[in-house]
Amino acid sequence: MGKRGIRQTSLAARLWGWGWRAFAVAAGLLLLYQLWFFAQVLWWQWSNPSSSAFMEDRLETLQDRNPTAQIRHQWVPYERISSHLKRAIVSAEDAKFLDHEGFDWDAIQQAYEKNLRKGRVVRGGSTISQQLAKNLFLSSQRTPWRKAQEAVITLMLEATWSKRRILEVYLNVIEWGNGVFGAEAAARHYFGTTAAGLSAEQAARLAAMVPNPRYFDRRRDSPYLYRRTEIILRRMNAAQIP
Repeated sequence: MGKRGIRQTSLAARLWGWGWRAFAVAAGLLLLYQLWFFAQVLWWQWSNPSSSAFMEDRLETLQDRNPTAQIRHQWVPYERISSHLKRAIVSAEDAKFLDHEGFDWDAIQQAYEKNLRKGRVVRGGSTISQQLAKNLFLSSQRTPWRKAQEAVITLMLEATWSKRRILEVYLNVIEWGNGVFGAEAAARHYFGTTAAGLSAEQAARLAAMVPNPRYFDRRRDSPYLYRRTEIILRRMNAAQIP
């Protein structure tokens, strides 16, 4: 082999070595990033989150318009949330909540087929666990990377938290109106009562609002909202909750 061939082989070997080192560094950084999420998941297994990534995003948006704007949110433990609301949410958002391990593949397939027919996203197939992973940790941007990270965090939640804890945190952090987050703030905002005092009809109405809470906060007399509330009311008794 001539000197030129030796030099080319040596250069190729160095490039191969640099490529592997770059890959190892990237893999190490990705692992550290996942461990950072996992550490938070473990911490919030016992500690109640006072805020979430989605709350912080919404607060920033609200304060861009009004610097004094604040989020309405008050944590309440699981036992101080009406069973009506728990059943309504499970019925409306994730009927197989107690049975799946984070993903409802039938619901995902049905959502995909319906969106394909409509030519746009009109239905989601996310479970309560997936929604919690997104709201608690991630931005609201719809990107393939965010969906992949949401799936990883969902697996972390399902592996370390009980279903009761997942539902408790979910009910305390989801958005229920313009700057309104969690069951307690929603109960006070819409009905002047507490999360524990919600009636079956009030709970069904709150559950009906979840897919588009800011819209329904402004349009509380929406005919769709009334129809959806009635459907959820009929399904609630069959819903299984932790």
